[in-house]
Amino acid sequence: MEQIRFNKLLLKTAFSCMACDGDIDKREVILIKTMHQQKKIFGEIDINQELDNLLLEINRDGHKFLRSYFDELTSTELSEQDELKLIEVAIDTIKADDKVEYSEVKFFKVIRSKLKIENEPIIAIHPDFEYYLEQDIISESYLARLQDDFFDTQTLPEFELISSIDDDTLKNLTENKDE
Repeated sequence: MEQIRFNKLLLKTAFSCMACDGDIDKREVILIKTMHQQKKIFGEIDINQELDNLLLEINRDGHKFLRSYFDELTSTELSEQDELKLIEVAIDTIKADDKVEYSEVKFFKVIRSKLKIENEPIIAIHPDFEYYLEQDIISESYLARLQDDFFDTQTLPEFELISSIDDDTLKNLTENKDE
């Protein structure tokens, strides 16, 4: 897969996992910005602009945005390494605010169902991810019900622009987390 397209899908994954519980926690924003600044995980992009674009899109119609994301996952041909990276970013983002909501686990399980990678390579590298990989997606109808249930029970508010969170606030949160 073209690297630029994969980087955008990776950012969309992190963003979707950050927003799927209806709350964008500043610690999740810090994680995404840190991954970008320190590891260039999303390539050479203006992270604030990209996040704001995603935020404006999800604010227009959150369910449409997330359904489109799921469709993109289904239709994109990813290598096993790409899928592993996507899973790592998703779970790291979900765990960033130190509270894992059931809606986030349900959302992750839908993401997981769209990927082809087996559980063994994931657990070999990340044994702590086993909880997220427990199989409860038994059939296509169950998966459809799980996805529909996510959209039926989750309402997404209008989020504030990420660029409006000043870097000093984010830095202070990072410093307080390290203490």
